[in-house]
Amino acid sequence: MSRPTIVLATRNPGKIREIRQVLTGLEVRIAALDEFGQVPEPAETGDTFAQNACEKAHYYAKATGQWCLADDSGLMVDALDGLPGVQSARYAAGECPPSAPRSVSDAANNRKLLAALADVAEENRTARFVCCLALSDGQRIRIQTFDTVEGRIGHAPRGENGFGYDPLFVVEGKGRTAAELPADEKNAVSHRGKALQHFARLLREIL
Repeated sequence: MSRPTIVLATRNPGKIREIRQVLTGLEVRIAALDEFGQVPEPAETGDTFAQNACEKAHYYAKATGQWCLADDSGLMVDALDGLPGVQSARYAAGECPPSAPRSVSDAANNRKLLAALADVAEENRTARFVCCLALSDGQRIRIQTFDTVEGRIGHAPRGENGFGYDPLFVVEGKGRTAAELPADEKNAVSHRGKALQHFARLLREIL
């Protein structure tokens, strides 16, 4: 019997790599979205991570005809009243074109965040990464998980192992940014890693 397929509703190579690392060992085939041609991206109109994750999961499940796992995640900075939040990936959209490589948009997002926090004292630079995962079979959400990791925003990027805001996010209790942590250590404590671990336990129950 062939293994069931779960499509990852993202073209972000960093997310794909982390998801596959945590889900290694499950009796499923993890497929990249690129295997299904140029499926247009849906508009992310939700006000919450959960709403966006569910919308993306349903959209891509219907588009591919496969079960689909969607991740919606981002950074919430206390001194910025929760921004960039659900707009994390598009925080600096006005400063780089939509076609810009992810590394360029990531760098622009980080520059904008540092500028916004330029006058914020160390003790007020607290933040958290948030991740919501949703698995759709095309008709309903079969699994939904949520997790966070606490930290603070550093004053300059550090580390080469992460993506997005990882080089700025100093993980609570680690003294290192998420981009300075080895993959196994990051996946054990990160918002996405913890949400994926919970997801894997629930998926085993329904397979």
